[in-house]
Amino acid sequence: MLPFRLMTDPAQWRCAAADVRPGHTAKFRLECGGKRVHGFVVNHEGAFHAYVNRCPHVGTPLDLWENEFLSEDARTIVCATHGAVFEPATGRCIAGPCAGDALGTLPLRHEGEHVVVECPQA
Repeated sequence: MLPFRLMTDPAQWRCAAADVRPGHTAKFRLECGGKRVHGFVVNHEGAFHAYVNRCPHVGTPLDLWENEFLSEDARTIVCATHGAVFEPATGRCIAGPCAGDALGTLPLRHEGEHVVVECPQA
């Protein structure tokens, strides 16, 4: 089950941090400057990171199956299209056709018990 979006502001997404356990992800959508941005949050070893759901190699979504971003051991993010491998803590591509590139990041902050992701500043 995906975490519940608590706000009606389309440029912001929030969920209870407890809803995204370590080694899990949550997918979301933002409206940024009139454009739809698909993203996901990953809880990697208790630290949260937000990325745009787009492989830097060819621009396809990373998840072929809904909200499936992590390797079986949850140590890396994997692109389902070409098998590129990314570090969860940095978004840096460490193997595959985009080695050296990185996932697009999105601003993330904590507000009490919640994780909040917003559109990047223009």
